[in-house]
Amino acid sequence: MSAPTDVSTATNVSTPNKMSASVNAAEIGGGHVGPPLRDIRVLDLTRLLPGAYATLLLAELGADVIKIEDPRGGDGMRSLAAGSYFEMLNRNKKSVTLDLRSPDAARVLDALIARSDVLIDSFRPSTARRFGVDPESVRARHPRLVCASINGFGRSGADRDRAAHDINYQALAGLLRAPALPGPLVGDIGAAMRAAIGILAALLRRERTGQGGSVDVPIARAALDWRMFPTTGDLEHACYTIYQTADHKWLALGALEAKFWKGFCDRLGRSDLVPLQHAEGRERTRVMDEVRTIMRSRSQREWLALFGDADVCLTPVPAPEEVPIDADGIAPALGAHTDEVLASAGIGEGERERLRRQQVI
Repeated sequence: MSAPTDVSTATNVSTPNKMSASVNAAEIGGGHVGPPLRDIRVLDLTRLLPGAYATLLLAELGADVIKIEDPRGGDGMRSLAAGSYFEMLNRNKKSVTLDLRSPDAARVLDALIARSDVLIDSFRPSTARRFGVDPESVRARHPRLVCASINGFGRSGADRDRAAHDINYQALAGLLRAPALPGPLVGDIGAAMRAAIGILAALLRRERTGQGGSVDVPIARAALDWRMFPTTGDLEHACYTIYQTADHKWLALGALEAKFWKGFCDRLGRSDLVPLQHAEGRERTRVMDEVRTIMRSRSQREWLALFGDADVCLTPVPAPEEVPIDADGIAPALGAHTDEVLASAGIGEGERERLRRQQVI
């Protein structure tokens, strides 16, 4: 597979009257003082979603994230057919190509590590040791470094090198409800958040002690975290569900609190339903069926107009493509920053050309 030749464009879809998601690092950092991680360099050896999201969170806080990619196509997420996830998750990072399997890569990587504050990988523990990027090996040479590992089942134990992906971690955590497929990749997402939090904590500790640290993030454990939380289905009652409208669109009602449910029922002209907010059994089914029938009597626009000034937690359900994501910045083309970053690490032009001829970079 050939490498992309152009820098990818940012994802920024504008749709009137829709909610958008955005993060502003300057706001998080307090504006005038700058982003909190502006002097932190992160060397990112990860692939796919968990590491990409973890380092995106750090980049949005101002960290200088250098993404190390295989010269033969880079991160596998670049070629996924499932959408523009690579572009969204790798914004505002630098891309350096380096074949970690080559014997020549070790010296180059060590020069980059020496100029970094954080090293994060997503290898199986045995692979990390083979590449010499396991915390024990790296921190013996660089004691101030924070090493983070996102892995499947932890760096010790019988399953440490077992292969799995998010669907497997969710299955093992008891999150799947067969035959339905799971929704978001919550194991991967949870691991990314755990990694980012662990890295921030280790950096704070380094400020106090002068010593780096190791952060171990098993995705299987991150998936288990989600067992603590109810699903929308667990909470479903007439006051907390989605309703189809006359024009075959949908509305989401989140009237969990009694005041919101009362406001909803009063606006419907059905105050008799107020005491039945959390009805169970046949009564629950009857209430939900009655509200469904009522909601199918008008269009989505009509209901939104009727409830426009009502404090009841009622919102439209837009299609995914109608919801914009304000993703500021762009993802790098494969290897776009190789020369810049390696030169700053003391790898001269002649050596870079030799490594390029050998397809190490």
